[in-house]
Amino acid sequence: MGKILSIAILVVAAIAGGALYYLQVYHFYRDVRLVAQGGEVEVRLTLAGGDVIELPARDFRGIDAASSPIRFRACFTTQLPQDAQAMPYARAEPLTAPGWFDCFDAKAIGAALEEGGARAYLGEADIQYGIDRVLAIYPDGRAFAWHQINRCGEVVFDGQPAPADCPEPPQGY
Repeated sequence: MGKILSIAILVVAAIAGGALYYLQVYHFYRDVRLVAQGGEVEVRLTLAGGDVIELPARDFRGIDAASSPIRFRACFTTQLPQDAQAMPYARAEPLTAPGWFDCFDAKAIGAALEEGGARAYLGEADIQYGIDRVLAIYPDGRAFAWHQINRCGEVVFDGQPAPADCPEPPQGY
């Protein structure tokens, strides 16, 4: 009887582990498309003066998940407008993407940002409370986007009251 019970526990644990892995890596993600292609995402860039402009994007591939505001990732090509003074993003830290989304290599993007091979810009602040959309753009036009928790979000999501210079969080945060 003990052997059967042990085998049953192992089988249930293996099934639960496989299901958990599948849900985290595949199930919650969905493809997103640019608005210009009938989708729901726009690529925007915040200028140093605070204005936000739409950035033309080609060869766009993107994923997102409703289960977390920081699961957005995108790969595309673009050209910064000649006269655009884009707002730099000082603490850009690309978050890893699922292995199957192979166009987004967070380690390579992070290394390029550190070495100066790419520059990080604020795409759009507070795309959702406490979450910024960050863009990394290479000189050859390759570009990547992800969502990152901003300074205000770090404090509020940690259970602390919003700092004085941050917007008031929505009810329930």
